Amino acid sequence: MNIILEAKNIHKSYANHKALDDVSISVPRGCVFGLLGPNGAGKTTLIRNINQIIAPDSGEIWFDGERLQPRHIEQIGYLPEERGLYKKMKVGEQAMYLAQLKGLSQKQALEKLKTWFLKFGIENWWDKKVEELSKGMAQKVQFIVTILHNPKLLIFDEPFSGFDPVNVELLKAEMMNLRDKGTTIIFSTHNMGSVEEVCDEIALINKSQVVLNGNVKEIQRQYRNYSYSLTYESTNEINLQPLLPQGFSVLESHPNGHGFFTAKIQTPEGSKINNLLTEITKHVDVTGIQEILPSMNNIFIQTVTK
Repeated sequence: MNIILEAKNIHKSYANHKALDDVSISVPRGCVFGLLGPNGAGKTTLIRNINQIIAPDSGEIWFDGERLQPRHIEQIGYLPEERGLYKKMKVGEQAMYLAQLKGLSQKQALEKLKTWFLKFGIENWWDKKVEELSKGMAQKVQFIVTILHNPKLLIFDEPFSGFDPVNVELLKAEMMNLRDKGTTIIFSTHNMGSVEEVCDEIALINKSQVVLNGNVKEIQRQYRNYSYSLTYESTNEINLQPLLPQGFSVLESHPNGHGFFTAKIQTPEGSKINNLLTEITKHVDVTGIQEILPSMNNIFIQTVTK
């Protein structure tokens, strides 16, 4: 696996508080990597270590095959949870200033900013002061200046905060587009629904330690409970329990309308779903079956509270 960022055995303490305790993560290149955990778990400290805002007490961070150096910050874009635009400056003037700090020429910055402002529907706010913007609009400006220099690694800390559902979807689409073009994204959030939608890999930090990490789909399969949603067609709802193989059970059943019904079926661990289908199709017309995998929200709660 091609790794762009690797943190190895990171320790960080503040006075008597241990913020990171032997934390190690590996972020594959070209993915969305979810950095998850409850408040105070150590996520922000790790992000600040990666951005070289603070240094770890011990351990190593490697970026793009090299030990992390100050020059690498040019290849990282960081959108912090605490927003940092200058309220009295005009939006366009500030965006130009920040873009040029990232190494763009005045011409490059202007061309790129105009394109992004148009895409995000904020072109009419170019000459307004930041303090006149809504929280969501200011967030769009900061998102744009974070990604404008095409960094290899983007770090988004709660990027959807302050957005309505329409603009959340807009930002998600742009994140996916950036990933598909090869950018690696570290995405820190408490919204587990968003994790399932956008993340390829995750690391869950709790009480200063990594307690779960890996591919999202593989983790969901690790926590599977072998239940399935079965849809069938019939003139009347049927009691499926007597028709099931031994050890299988109907957890719930309900009509969907127009002669279709759905049943949630629990199967014994290690059983083959074909055994269920062989028996059930003798009695009803099965139109669909799908495994019910646990949500990342349930996995998060189960792991953190265990």
